[in-house]
Amino acid sequence: MVDWYRRHGYEIMDRNWRCRAGEIDVIVERDGLLVFCEVKTRATDRFGSPAHAVNIVKQRRVRRLAVTWMSHRRVRDARLRFDVACVVGTGESAVVEVIEAAF
Repeated sequence: MVDWYRRHGYEIMDRNWRCRAGEIDVIVERDGLLVFCEVKTRATDRFGSPAHAVNIVKQRRVRRLAVTWMSHRRVRDARLRFDVACVVGTGESAVVEVIEAAF
């Protein structure tokens, strides 16, 4: 997953960042844009895209966690984007789709 962002010119700021309120999977930055990415993995897409698991409750949690991360890092006035990364399959055969600005 992180490789996708690197290939697209992003700098990895944090991975699996945790606090008492929860976890943000991937945080990257490029040209002053901070991206908070929720990663969902499934063995198959038999029951639909992994993105369907990122419901409104999860979206709100990720937004709150982003504010907490920014406070800890003393980041102000940043442009923000929230992505969802869908990983279907395992190992080398896994298919990665990043939905930019998913919410």
